[in-house]
Amino acid sequence: MVFGKKMKIIYSDRAPKAIGPYSQAVVAGPFLFLSGMLPIDPESGKVVDGIEAQVKQVMVNIGEVLGAAGLGFEDVAKMEVFLMDLGHFQTMNAVYASFFGGEHKPARHAFQVAKLPMGSLIEITCTAFSSR
Repeated sequence: MVFGKKMKIIYSDRAPKAIGPYSQAVVAGPFLFLSGMLPIDPESGKVVDGIEAQVKQVMVNIGEVLGAAGLGFEDVAKMEVFLMDLGHFQTMNAVYASFFGGEHKPARHAFQVAKLPMGSLIEITCTAFSSR
């Protein structure tokens, strides 16, 4: 769906559906703005168990939405990570790093938050750039 002259809604049925009144992602000009992605298994609709599995599921879900826009992790400019417990930072970092090869490392910041939807331990959002 296209809004205005330069905005387009991105949707992947291989990632979890939005749980509220928002889009999985929006392309505006050369930028893709991805909504906060939860560690929901798109087939079961449930949050996966454990921080390692949750980080992996979030990253897989992000990859699916990026792919629906014709992009990949190499196009990500910035990521924002929301953790229920900063004690999970090292585990998150190890799994997260496995999705970025070579020299590409997007800008990022991480926060500890009081609560996330559906009892999730993590939520990640990103902004990607395409010159295509």
